Amino acid sequence: MPDLNQSSLSEIVKLIKTKKISSLEVTNHFIKNIKKGKKLNSFITTCFDESLKKAKYFDTKGNIDGLLPGVPLAVKDLFCTKGIKTTAGSKILENFIPTYESTVTNNLWKEGAILLGKLNCDEFAMGSSNETSYFGKTINPIAKDLVPGGSSGGSASALAANFTPATIGTDTGGSIRQPASFTGTVGLKPTYGLCSRWGIVAFASSLDQAGPMTKNVEDCALLLEAMSGYDQNDSTSINKKKESYSKNLSTNIKGLKIGIPKEYRVENMPKEIENLWGKGIDILKKSGAKIVDITLPHTKYALPTYYIVAPAEASSNLARYDGVKYGYRSKKGKNLIEMYENTRGEGFGDEVKRRILIGTYVLSSGYYDAYYLKAQKVRKLIKNDFDKCFRNIDAILTPSTPSSAFKVGEKTNDPISMYLNDIFTVPVNLAGIPAISIPAGHDNQGRPLGLQVISKALEEQKILNIAFSMEKDISFKQSFKRWWE
Repeated sequence: MPDLNQSSLSEIVKLIKTKKISSLEVTNHFIKNIKKGKKLNSFITTCFDESLKKAKYFDTKGNIDGLLPGVPLAVKDLFCTKGIKTTAGSKILENFIPTYESTVTNNLWKEGAILLGKLNCDEFAMGSSNETSYFGKTINPIAKDLVPGGSSGGSASALAANFTPATIGTDTGGSIRQPASFTGTVGLKPTYGLCSRWGIVAFASSLDQAGPMTKNVEDCALLLEAMSGYDQNDSTSINKKKESYSKNLSTNIKGLKIGIPKEYRVENMPKEIENLWGKGIDILKKSGAKIVDITLPHTKYALPTYYIVAPAEASSNLARYDGVKYGYRSKKGKNLIEMYENTRGEGFGDEVKRRILIGTYVLSSGYYDAYYLKAQKVRKLIKNDFDKCFRNIDAILTPSTPSSAFKVGEKTNDPISMYLNDIFTVPVNLAGIPAISIPAGHDNQGRPLGLQVISKALEEQKILNIAFSMEKDISFKQSFKRWWE
């Protein structure tokens, strides 16, 4: 049997399609890995019996023609899965079992994929380290004292540790790209509206976007193909023809103009990240791309803008968790109002409460114009910066994060320091455009570092091709001991 720990998603698909391996063998392999990896705490819920049953069925009667035939996958616990617990990493949804399936996961099952389980995440996707989950922190497989990033930390950790051949996450301000960078994996945030938000537990509706997390760029293209598509249930879904991203992958990027924004050279940025960026620029030059210096003048306002818009939308979205129709309900309180207050006080964690309070404040009477309205205007300016640049260039290259993975507990008492981790990723969400993070090297402690490629809306194929070309030249090697077994 081939070594499935070394096999990519695309390779596993070929092996199953050519009947060199069965879906049941693949599923059993990943279940065995997951059972050995409890120390990483990357799963909240597993559904092994059901996945083995589906794998057996696939091997006898399954449709071999799907993009993901008989492939077992684990997904972030923010995607509603019919009949299977969906918690969003929160006590308030600890026992919530949806009666419906999210459009994105449904798209995966239609292509033949099988659910292995639900992956840990920061509570309601609010966090950059996967330490805010009610179900405990997730650990980075790179080392037992490192965070995997967040909020899709469970997804990144499970992928890097070979608990799943690929996975999906959500990205509101960097929650796919930052964990991908921290774990040496590939993560793509698609154009806002390319993947349906229907059935995903909402954090900030104008920023949330589902995306693929994989071991390489080819797998990323394949998974994006499987999960994307128009959905009439989502009013923000883009009605466009489905693309064959994996079939159209190319390393030919000759003549493309790549912008290097001066604003991403931030104060106190580690020399290793500066050097990595330089290495990425050299690789692009060798591939025949043209490097252009650009300016995105409103970048410095992106973080404060995000931390007004996102909490405002969160405070509105999370108002539905009141203990009445579903979810956790407090037993304390003499009347309805007290029950509401106690339910939310006991059911939400500190970071979620912090963001609800910020959001409610910026939306309150007398402050709406001063904060929220102003933030929306600045958001437009940030988008205009990108639009203006993309008239003369094809894509932008930046670092993915301002540092490598930090230690567990290092930033938990300093929310501002934690928020600064999203400095390179947040502008993309505010502008609604696509970006991919690819592993590009290591720091002097052997921790992975990523580079980010950004392009204009609906140009996923272009950034996939640029990333694919760079990946060949970088030839990143993921190496660490399986210390958790």
